[in-house]
Amino acid sequence: LGGGLNQTMRRQVLLFISVLYFSSVIGQVSYSIPEEMPKGSFVGDIAQDLGLDVKRLASGKARIYTGDSAEYIELNKDRGVLLVKDRIDREVICAQTSPCALHFQVILENPMEFYSITVEITDINDNAPIFQRGEIKFRISESASTGAVFLLQQAIDLDVGVNGLQSYLLKPTDNFILRLQNQADGSKMVEMVLQKPLDREKQAHLSLVLTAVDGGEPQLSGTVQIHISVLDINDNAPVFTQKMYKSTIRENSPSGTQVVIVSASDSDEGSNGKVSYAILNLLDNVSELFEINRETGEVTLIGNTDFEKKRQYQIHVQASDEGGLTDSCKIIVEITDTNDNIPAINVMSKSSAIKEDVQPGTVVTMINIQDPDAGKNGKVQCYINENIPFKISSTSNIFFSLTTDSELDRETASEYNITVTCSDEGVPSLSSSVTLTLQISDVNDNAPVFERSSYEAYIVENNTPGLSIFTVRARDADWNQNARVSYILEDSSVNGVPVSSYVSVSADSGVIHAVRSFDYEQIKDFQFRVKAQDGGSPPLSSNVTVKILIQDQNDNPPQVLYPVQTGGSLVAEMVPRSADVGYLVTKVVAVDVDSGQNAWLSYKLQKATDRALFEVGLQNGEIRTIRQVTDKDAVKQRLTVIVEDNGQPSLIVNVAVADSFPEVLSEFTDFTQDKDYNDNLTFYLVLALAVVSFLFITCLVVIISVKIYRWRQSRILYHSNLPVIPYYPPRYSDTLGTGTLQHVYNYEVCRTTDSRKSDCKFGRAGSQNVLIMDPSSTGTMQRIQSEKSILDEPDSPLEVSFPEDKHFLHQLLVDLFSATHANATSVTAIHKGQGILPNYLRFAILQSLVYIAVCVSV
Repeated sequence: LGGGLNQTMRRQVLLFISVLYFSSVIGQVSYSIPEEMPKGSFVGDIAQDLGLDVKRLASGKARIYTGDSAEYIELNKDRGVLLVKDRIDREVICAQTSPCALHFQVILENPMEFYSITVEITDINDNAPIFQRGEIKFRISESASTGAVFLLQQAIDLDVGVNGLQSYLLKPTDNFILRLQNQADGSKMVEMVLQKPLDREKQAHLSLVLTAVDGGEPQLSGTVQIHISVLDINDNAPVFTQKMYKSTIRENSPSGTQVVIVSASDSDEGSNGKVSYAILNLLDNVSELFEINRETGEVTLIGNTDFEKKRQYQIHVQASDEGGLTDSCKIIVEITDTNDNIPAINVMSKSSAIKEDVQPGTVVTMINIQDPDAGKNGKVQCYINENIPFKISSTSNIFFSLTTDSELDRETASEYNITVTCSDEGVPSLSSSVTLTLQISDVNDNAPVFERSSYEAYIVENNTPGLSIFTVRARDADWNQNARVSYILEDSSVNGVPVSSYVSVSADSGVIHAVRSFDYEQIKDFQFRVKAQDGGSPPLSSNVTVKILIQDQNDNPPQVLYPVQTGGSLVAEMVPRSADVGYLVTKVVAVDVDSGQNAWLSYKLQKATDRALFEVGLQNGEIRTIRQVTDKDAVKQRLTVIVEDNGQPSLIVNVAVADSFPEVLSEFTDFTQDKDYNDNLTFYLVLALAVVSFLFITCLVVIISVKIYRWRQSRILYHSNLPVIPYYPPRYSDTLGTGTLQHVYNYEVCRTTDSRKSDCKFGRAGSQNVLIMDPSSTGTMQRIQSEKSILDEPDSPLEVSFPEDKHFLHQLLVDLFSATHANATSVTAIHKGQGILPNYLRFAILQSLVYIAVCVSV
């Protein structure tokens, strides 16, 4: 118990700490601990010694890097201390090398730092000296002279320093004493010296005990038995030609390579002069690497030498004769280096990804290079592939750092495969390489860029709200969220109205939609700005100007400026009988608020009483005569002029111009559909009019025939010679006589109940002959107007005289004729005759029945 306590106290006394800082990034700390400390034993407070915060060890992912060596020390990041991880046996780690130390590095990341740690392992006396052989045998001639030297086997003590082998003891010492000789390598050669001659007759065999003692506490020792056989006289011992031999061989030399030849001579003759050679030392595996020919003394290589493991060997050779006399010599074998080790590249710590905005000089990877060769064979240079923004530099003989050499741009290169190649300076040179893959992470350093510097889009007016007009697109060279583009309509106004009431922009797709329906006549173009903004933090954006051009659509009919039509009135113009060819009757002036070809107007003559008399200028709208006006030409000429634009579809305005008495014209409509009647409807209307007219004429002919027949009968009966007096309706008078016609225009407009779809206009022009209504008259207005219409018709068949007593019948026929004429005119003017044809047919049948009844009554 006392020995264990003393040893524990000794360990505590041997523990010391020394800290040496080289820089803020690379530092070195040294500790010293005894071997064989139990697991978990405290080694040193690394955080305090390096001046690091314990939290920094955790955040920096601190770890120990030992290369290919076993880890005997572990890092406790929570406490910031180094602890013993595994049993440490100095003899296993360093053998006879002193001092013995463990070298490793402590690596931290973010930012990357490393520190070199040296832990010296001090020896404790845990190994006793031992002898490889259990016994030593000598055959010594009795004639051996005093002072004869006999080389003894050396003991092996794995401990070093004071704990190593210190001395030898030989018992008994009646005939022999010990002599120790210090060697250049620090070992001691043990020799047994004869101090008293041997007497075979007194003692043929001697037994001695050789004890090897170390200097530790407690002191440990080992023994070996020496058996001496006393031989008969042999007075000459072998003598080596050299006490020391030197030889040099290259490492990895093939087995069988000759190292050296030793030689010893013996002056004796016979068997006493026959010399044999043997290797004595058993340390450093000499007997496994070298062998000697017992007869020739040739030393050859039988194993593999490695310069990196041991650079020098000492071989102790003994020459002995048959009589037991011996001599010894030493062979020093130097091992030279060959370039047989490829540089080993160990990546200590690396970053798999870095941001593209890191500053030049940022450490990316730390590399440790191991080449155990010596001289130029172990001197290593590292380089990387060209044309990449990185460089590699040496921080020490075995450490290299890979750093950024210039600014990075992920949009140019998002990944780098960096090949690190390390070559030594041996001949031939050996090299190794490793490829590191480094990802460049994106930062938001690119604003969205539109495909064009400005945009122009066209949209036809009268569009549907919500219509897609155009698409703007912007590209962002960044990645992921930083490249996600959103489109925003910037606040502005168009004619004092926010632009958002005109258009909208889809935030995801950039599609521009019309919010309202546009009218070219109100706004022809407008512009606004669209902002493209990415999803980075902070976001980047760019703007572009978009100009929307409204295209005209033929949505406005021509407007007639002259002649002016108000209150349903129609225009009458006067053409003298003496008018020559090309006489300007009037000019139709119209405008169209549309633009382009939609506003190109043309004038056409749609209807005319005599198409050979008048023409209309296609472009200027002038109505001129195309021939001389003659007396044969009718007094009343009816013209219908169409004003038509050039759009699709065409829009038409009918203008009626009369060259004589204003007259009732067929109604016209403002829609171009009046030009295209339904063929079936027209056929039925014409058929109905033909039937009604036929019945009417038939009845009229019958009535006139009957009247003439009666009148002729009455003349024959009364033999009267009175002339026939034309009959005029009561209260009719010619107020203006036969004077010059005055420009008096009367207009009347009638519209149907559904006037949005079609208009029926009954124009009735006043003439020089005006009907004067007697206030005392009891006739109805309808009847008077009917009479006026009949009288105004120049070709009316009713312009005959009737007896006064038949006035009622005459008035009935006039009313029926007016109603028939009015219905026929209105029916033909109604657009497509919707719902009119059945009523008209019923009316025509009823009217026919009335005609028949009248005829029968007459």
